[in-house]
Amino acid sequence: MDKKDLDYFKELLARQLEELMNQVDTTVLDMTSQKEIFSDPTDRASHESDRNFMLRIRDRESKLIKKIQKAIERIYDNTFGICETCGEDISIDRLKARPVTTQCIECKTKAEAFEKSLGL
Repeated sequence: MDKKDLDYFKELLARQLEELMNQVDTTVLDMTSQKEIFSDPTDRASHESDRNFMLRIRDRESKLIKKIQKAIERIYDNTFGICETCGEDISIDRLKARPVTTQCIECKTKAEAFEKSLGL
């Protein structure tokens, strides 16, 4: 992969990381500032359901943050864009679609088929 492509992905990943970190800060602020008291059990249940949904989303975002950080590390150690399974280059189109990927499409397809056969 040439320097221009690496710079593109470095900027893309940094931008995604910054957006996610801003959302995390907003969520923490919102969750700590809300001290609502509900007299209606239905309102309380709805509020709890919304809060749990938001926490699940933030958990997924937290995992994505870690993947982005690892992808940035791979850029700096010159392993970004190389499949960790077969060692071949990951296509630019695949990296544009999922810049945190660690496998080429062929290896990922095989891994997913294997997982499916195991019922995972």
